[in-house]
Amino acid sequence: MSMEITLYNRQRKVRFALPWLRRLAAVALDAALPHRARPDAPLPGLPEVEVTFVSDAAIARVHRDFMGIPGATDVITFDHGEVIISPETARSNAARYGRPLDEELARYIVHGLLHLNGYEDKEPADFARMQQMQEQILAQCLQKVR
Repeated sequence: MSMEITLYNRQRKVRFALPWLRRLAAVALDAALPHRARPDAPLPGLPEVEVTFVSDAAIARVHRDFMGIPGATDVITFDHGEVIISPETARSNAARYGRPLDEELARYIVHGLLHLNGYEDKEPADFARMQQMQEQILAQCLQKVR
């Protein structure tokens, strides 16, 4: 049984290259799977990962309702295989860091996959480890999908 990754765009404020991101997400899934951070990470046992792009307002509701944190954020990952991403926040971050929007969205897909594979980013050392793996996988993916 092969695992699938499915992307849905449920927002209208930010335009981006959804077909390209779908190709990149499939490559990212294959690239992330071998890098399990914890033996109990949920990713290897999931039949599907679902990535949904939503508005800042929608992700802010999820952020508040499920994590008790007010305001929008870039990406939220649930262990059952759901990754929620805000292209509005991605657009702001892409501009801040001088990166293309589609690459920023790809970074968040990889980030969500790594969370599902047991990576954490709350403590500085964990954040650094996760960020290093994220950038390594993203670079591999960008080489294959450009």
